[in-house]
Amino acid sequence: MMDTRMEHDTMGEIAVPADRHWGAQTQRSLENFKIGGERQPREIITAFAYLKEACAKANALKGKLTEEQAAAIAYACREIREGKWEDEFPLVVWQTGSGTQTNMNVNEVIAHLAAEQGVALHPNDHVNASQSSNDTYPSALHIAAALSVANEVLPAAERLADAFATLEAAYPDLIRIGRTHLQDATPLRFAQEVSGWRELVNAPCRMLRAALEELRRLAIGGTAVGTGLNAPKDYDKLVCQELSALTGLDFAPDENKFHALTSKDAVVFAHGALKALAANLMKIANDIRWQASGPRCGMGELHIPENEPGSSIMPGKVNPTQCEAVTMAAVQVMGNDAAIGFAASQGNFQLNVFLPVSAYNFQQSARLLADAMDSFRTHCVEGIRPNIERMEENLRNSLMLVTCLTPKIGYEKAAECAKKALQEGTTLKEAALALGLLTAEEFEETVQPEKMV
Repeated sequence: MMDTRMEHDTMGEIAVPADRHWGAQTQRSLENFKIGGERQPREIITAFAYLKEACAKANALKGKLTEEQAAAIAYACREIREGKWEDEFPLVVWQTGSGTQTNMNVNEVIAHLAAEQGVALHPNDHVNASQSSNDTYPSALHIAAALSVANEVLPAAERLADAFATLEAAYPDLIRIGRTHLQDATPLRFAQEVSGWRELVNAPCRMLRAALEELRRLAIGGTAVGTGLNAPKDYDKLVCQELSALTGLDFAPDENKFHALTSKDAVVFAHGALKALAANLMKIANDIRWQASGPRCGMGELHIPENEPGSSIMPGKVNPTQCEAVTMAAVQVMGNDAAIGFAASQGNFQLNVFLPVSAYNFQQSARLLADAMDSFRTHCVEGIRPNIERMEENLRNSLMLVTCLTPKIGYEKAAECAKKALQEGTTLKEAALALGLLTAEEFEETVQPEKMV
């Protein structure tokens, strides 16, 4: 039988596992919300650990905590951020929509860790001083989102963009046929196409950096309904100063706490940029796997790394698995975006009570994209090599080289030439000569792919 100890809160006593550092409110949540199994994201707990330390230091400056109390809170928060107490945060996403129970879970664990250091703290009176769950969870949501974007997603995206830049520089003169509507189009350089992939990664990064400006605005100091009840004057500014020093990101108080507590527009905006990145990654991965299709009966214009067997029944088959992983991650991010948008629309009166689900979906998206981009880069992009022979063969056979004849013979005659070549299975040159539109010399002078790019 499990050893327990008795903890109490305003509702009375409750048995808590003796070897755990949480208290009564955490235990009640565990027993009342046996829903799913998705726990609060570790990034949220880390964000709370930053926030609680910053709040403790601000409270000490305002005389609401002693230096000893603030130091004990800070020490516990540092240990939490280092991952020493991950099992002490067992609560699921599907709890109260304000995240109150997760806020109290953090408060209770910090108080118990401080007690082991010989400092008596009450989870509400000391660890939660000058705070409410209604301003701490929204603040932790923004902190976690900003840290994930700045420290995980953007660096992974930059590494992927650099890999495309390397591929781009390796083949500056290789010309290939373009394709629009899945049909042959005019030529372009392979490097030009890769530059498009590079910018498909870089463009959403600019959007994410713009979103960071909104995420850095925090609800802290608004307490219960935005009025700042029980928080000292300028407390919010002190917290954000301490938080900025701890994290290296520039946080600031939201000037309108009534907005900060009820609106999740910054999260919607930031996740929209994550969705834009996911959409672009979907496009890149699809381009690569189509162009690598084959090896003999597909396009076969790209060679990609062969990482593992592709079939349990077809020997020798190798599939574009990294591309598939990226596209599945992208689909999940798009679904998460819908959930976050719905959640943000539900801010009623002075509080949005869809915070944990917003946090869960945002952090999953950020984590998936960062991991997927690193995996895609190391196991696919860095190993891409063009099939030069196939590209040159397709270039020579393309009917859309006829486009460069238009200024010389006109659109309709150029179209007649292309259709004749397609119907009779001949080359453009043969069709042009048969129609008497050009001499052989004129054709050779005009149809030069390198002049079309």
